Amino acid sequence: MKNSRRLILFISLAVTALLIYIMMESFSQPGMERFEGKYEEIDFYRNENNTGPVLRIYAVKVLDTDPSWMKEFGEAQPHTKYGKTKVFFFKDTPSESLTLTPKEPHFPKEWEKYLLASYEKSILGESRFTFNDND
Repeated sequence: MKNSRRLILFISLAVTALLIYIMMESFSQPGMERFEGKYEEIDFYRNENNTGPVLRIYAVKVLDTDPSWMKEFGEAQPHTKYGKTKVFFFKDTPSESLTLTPKEPHFPKEWEKYLLASYEKSILGESRFTFNDND
């Protein structure tokens, strides 16, 4: 009788410890605040299609030109199964405002010379990061 109570107590403590560990790990993951001071969002586009492929496009002005954080930033953006997520990183921006569109290349031609990098996560979840260092 004593052995079965000890076994139940041991299993209960082990399960409780595991649940506490899982919760602590879940709530301590880094968020978007790790990118603060490295970018300014210029524009965002998301199509209204909730039943088919979802297209998300972000235009970002970079304040830090290190490519490693840009790739990490692209990977941190939301992605829907069978959808596409694209992030365009611009070094400088012209004076006129930007409005993203669903048609390629998604931004006006005059913005191409300011494009520093781009990130794309495809329909099957494959990611591609391209860095254009034209300096």
